[in-house]
Amino acid sequence: MLLLSGLLEKFIRNGTLRLYDASGTLHTFGGKLPGPAVTLRINRRGLAAQLFLNPELKAAEAYMDGGLTFEDGAGVYDLLLLFSLNRAGLASHGGQKLLRRLWRALRRWHQANPTGVAARQARHHYDLSTELYRLFLDEDMQYSCAYFRDPAHDTLEEAQRYKLMHATAKLQLKPGMSVVEIGSGWGGFAIHLARETGARVVGINVSPEQIRIARERASAAGVGELVEFRELDYRDVEGTFDRVVSVGMMEHVGIAHFDEYFAKIRSLLKDEGYAFIHCIGRMSPPGTTGPFIRKYIFPGGYSPAMSEVLAATERNMLWVSDIEVLRLHYYHTIRHWRQRFANNRARAAQIYDERFCRMWEFYLAAVELEFLHGSHMVFQMLVAKTRDAVPIRRDFMIDSAPAQ
Repeated sequence: MLLLSGLLEKFIRNGTLRLYDASGTLHTFGGKLPGPAVTLRINRRGLAAQLFLNPELKAAEAYMDGGLTFEDGAGVYDLLLLFSLNRAGLASHGGQKLLRRLWRALRRWHQANPTGVAARQARHHYDLSTELYRLFLDEDMQYSCAYFRDPAHDTLEEAQRYKLMHATAKLQLKPGMSVVEIGSGWGGFAIHLARETGARVVGINVSPEQIRIARERASAAGVGELVEFRELDYRDVEGTFDRVVSVGMMEHVGIAHFDEYFAKIRSLLKDEGYAFIHCIGRMSPPGTTGPFIRKYIFPGGYSPAMSEVLAATERNMLWVSDIEVLRLHYYHTIRHWRQRFANNRARAAQIYDERFCRMWEFYLAAVELEFLHGSHMVFQMLVAKTRDAVPIRRDFMIDSAPAQ
C-alpha cells in the first residue's frame, strides 16, 4: 500500500479519495481543492501493488471483477471524474512516465492491423449482440459522434439526424453519382445518402452481423437497388467513385497503415471526386491508446494526432480541402449513450453478464470524460486529388443543407 499511497498523494489534488485497503485501514488523499468525493474499498490483497504499477488498466479490471467496490453512494463515473480532473498529476509521476514510454515504444505492435487481423479485431467489438447496441444508440443505430445544435435540448435522435444532414451537405451528391463508404456500420449513412440524394452507394464492412442488419434495413427503406453492402477489407475495394466516405473507420487503421489508408482513398477517387473523413483525433502530440480500451474495447484502435493525419495526406499528395473540428459534440453524444445504457442495464446483464456491464460502464464513462477533460475531439475533413474538386467557398456546406 506504501507505493500506491505515494502515487495517490501526488496525484489527487482536486477532490477527495477515501480508500480502504485490504486490511480495512482508511487512507484519505486530496481534499485541498474542490472536486468530487469518492470512497473506494480494496477487496483483494496484492491489488494495491497492481494499481500502482498500471492504474488505468488494473482499476478497470478490479472494478469488473469486484476487487474494487464503492461506498457512500459513489460509482465508477465519480471515480473516473476524479481521475480526469487530476490526470496531469498522474502523467507526471515518474513510474507512469516510464510506463507511457513503454507503451509508445510498443504502439506499432499494438496497432498492427494487416488484412485478416484487422477484421478479427473489428469483430471483437462490432459483432456483439445487435440488441445490446439498440439499448443505447439512437433509432437509426448511429455509432459515431452526433452533431448538436443545442446540446441542452437536442435529443440523441435529433443530433444524429443533424450529423447525417451536416455530412450530406458536404458531399454535394446528385442522383446517379457513385459513393463508396468504407466502414459502413449498420448502414444508416449509406441508406440516408441513397434515399436523400439518389446516389448509388457501396458499403464496405468486415462485420458479417452488421452487414446482415444493413441489408435488411436498406430493403425495408426501399433503397435496395441503390445500396449494396459487401463484406470486404477496405484495402481490397476496386473501382473509382465520385465520393469516398469514411466515418469512424480511420480509428481502426493503426499508425503503421495511415499511408496505406490514404493511398487507397486516393486510388478510389475519380479525378474530380473527393473524400469525406469523420474520425476521432487528438489535439495533443502523437500518443498511444489506453491499456483498458486497447485490451477490452478496441484492440488495434488508435485516435491519431492531426500531425499524423496531415503528414499521411502530404505523403499521398492529397489536397486537404477542408477541416472542421468538433470539440464537445462527442462528449454530449456519449453522455446520452451512457445514460441510456444505465437505464437499460438490467437487460444488458441478461444479454451478457454483470462483468460485461461493469466493463461497458467503465468504457462509456471513461471516453465521455476524455472528450470533456482530455485531448480527444472529432474532426471532419475533405480530401481530393485536385485543388478544385471541392468548391472554393465553404458556404456550400450550408447552402445545400436540407430545410430545417
